[in-house]
Amino acid sequence: MEFIDTHAHLYVEQFRDDRADMIARAKDDKVTKVVLPNIDTASSQHLIDLYLSDKDFFVPMMGLHPCSVDTDYKSELDQIGAHFLRHDFVSVGEIGLDYYWDTSKIKEQKDAFVTQLGWSKAKNLPVAIHCRDSFDDILTILEKEQDGALRGVLHCFSGNREQAQRLIDLGFYLGVGGVLTYKNSGLDKVLETVDLKHLVLETDAPYLSPIPFRGKRNESAYIIYIAEKLAEVQTCKLEKVATQTTLNAKILFGLTD
Repeated sequence: MEFIDTHAHLYVEQFRDDRADMIARAKDDKVTKVVLPNIDTASSQHLIDLYLSDKDFFVPMMGLHPCSVDTDYKSELDQIGAHFLRHDFVSVGEIGLDYYWDTSKIKEQKDAFVTQLGWSKAKNLPVAIHCRDSFDDILTILEKEQDGALRGVLHCFSGNREQAQRLIDLGFYLGVGGVLTYKNSGLDKVLETVDLKHLVLETDAPYLSPIPFRGKRNESAYIIYIAEKLAEVQTCKLEKVATQTTLNAKILFGLTD
């Protein structure tokens, strides 16, 4: 049995003091690969350095997170885009729209999002999409931009059944994280009827820790708690969840053993 954590920021400051031990725990708990989504230019070299430290275990993305989109976002995009000339990335991410913290840069966020969707199609890479309080706009843009070449995952999916189906119809996977384990999230009722072939597992470490670690720092080893909850929701064996979601991650990101 193996797991792939399809979304974890293991290069950030929160892991500075015990990163090696945290990675060892993940490997001990059958995590075979961790996909690293980028945030902005300030984080990009930290991500690359961690990837280069263990290229068999870490899998890098590159992109500009919507919460990092500011007035100078075009310069940020130029710098982030240049990384694609130096390294092989498996995905354009983490990109998307976030209206939770700030709605003053919606136009800029949309432009950055569409620009990076263009990168994904030009480079034949999947996208990893961040969506917070912006689902309608995300879907509108994806439906407009989908020309058969667009594919990817909606990271940390927390929507309803209709939204799940619209994403699946667009050819996207749903990223399942710690929110599934939260008592009042309602995500269990949404995912109980979604075929496992459309789902991938993620932690979003160090954020969104699953129960019983909610409120504490998350890490990739905790993916087992998400997998166990998904098996419960789908009324199937844990091994089936592990096998199918791992296969899905390998297909999505073009990973080999």
